[in-house]
Amino acid sequence: MTRNFPKSVIALLLGASALTACATGPDYHPPATTTSAAAPFIGTASPAVSTAAADDHWWRLYSDPILDRLVTDALAANTDIRVAVARLERARAQLRGARSDRLPSTALSGSPGYGRVSESQALPGMDRENWTVSAGLNVAYEIDLFGRVKRSIEAARGDVGAAAGDADAVRVAVVSDTVRAYVDVTASAQRIAVAQETVDLLDKSIRITNARFEAGRSDRLDVIRATTLRDQQKALIPNLVADRDAALFRLATLTGRTPQDLPADVRDSKVTPDLTQPIPVGDGQGLLARRPDVRAAEQRLAADTARVGVATADLYPRITLGGSIGTTAVGGGNFLGGGPLNFLLGPLINWAFPNQEANRARIVAAKADGAASLATFDGTVLRALEETETALSSYGNALERRETLKSARDEAARAARISLARQREGQIDFLTVLDALRTQAAADADLATANRAVAFAQVDLFRALGGGWTTT
Repeated sequence: MTRNFPKSVIALLLGASALTACATGPDYHPPATTTSAAAPFIGTASPAVSTAAADDHWWRLYSDPILDRLVTDALAANTDIRVAVARLERARAQLRGARSDRLPSTALSGSPGYGRVSESQALPGMDRENWTVSAGLNVAYEIDLFGRVKRSIEAARGDVGAAAGDADAVRVAVVSDTVRAYVDVTASAQRIAVAQETVDLLDKSIRITNARFEAGRSDRLDVIRATTLRDQQKALIPNLVADRDAALFRLATLTGRTPQDLPADVRDSKVTPDLTQPIPVGDGQGLLARRPDVRAAEQRLAADTARVGVATADLYPRITLGGSIGTTAVGGGNFLGGGPLNFLLGPLINWAFPNQEANRARIVAAKADGAASLATFDGTVLRALEETETALSSYGNALERRETLKSARDEAARAARISLARQREGQIDFLTVLDALRTQAAADADLATANRAVAFAQVDLFRALGGGWTTT
């Protein structure tokens, strides 16, 4: 059986579907930054850094296979990264949901049932008890005249970009924390070795002093003083061991392991990674393009800008084309025949008018969110530059301090050797020797701490640079 739709209805629907969306609200434009933000860094005057572009996978600059393996493990198994990736997948799913609004929505329905009608309702020749089968198909399509769907997709796309930036920021943090924990393990091992060497040196001094005391050439008080200093230095070792254990446990957590599962070669590592080449840092422009927190802040601004358009579109009518076709058959007979078929086709207009105060309030709120996101972006840019310049300054000064402490340690060791030699010959008193040994112990400890500080400063600089991270 042929049904003819009214020509006026067909013309109305075709005309509505042919309209192109005129998206309301502001179009997003990336925010501009000052010229000075893209300039070379102030701290690049140091010979310890270069203006070459920052390297990807920066931890490989240390050429340490154990460290490379630990970072690979952390990127694969760290729980914080797993959380960030899950949130990114959630944002991607929401984007797919927003894009689905471009397509018609469909719904199928079916309802078989068995029942009995009253005698007065029964048609002549029809059984009062029978099966009744109903089925239908509903189709709805929103005509995006004012860009509500388009802006919703733009907002969801910005959320995906922000989640991706957040995930990369977590990766940068995890890699930096992993390298820092490994450095702490090896630096603590070196500090323990230095402390033990100091104890051994003081044991040697005690033997010399005790021999002089037994020979009647020294006082018992000298032996007591030397023993006291030795015990004081020896008491520092348990704290250093505890620091190393804590770094090992932290390293296990970062790489997704229990402390018992940490490889033996990691536990035995004693050589602190160090760079023998200048660190490539690039310039401000490269930094802002690379830092994941800057990218995430910009994407959030894009999303909030699009949400202004979503809220503005609610001021205007929302037009949805709808249609349905269905059938109801009694007794299962003539189910698809022309008689029981029914259909409905037409537009649905939904418009909150004239009271639009709630919609206008949502527009103001969306604009406020956009202003806050812009301020957050500007602040993120400034903090990125601040952190990088601070890290550059800290690294340069840490290197300078270490060089000075190296010289001081060499002079202190030389003075201690001379003092011990003169003590054997009885040329100086023990207080002079004790002071020289105490000075050497302090200089050795300071240098070991300075080596650790330099390694930490390197990691902090790489982290401030955005980690040189690229997603594969």
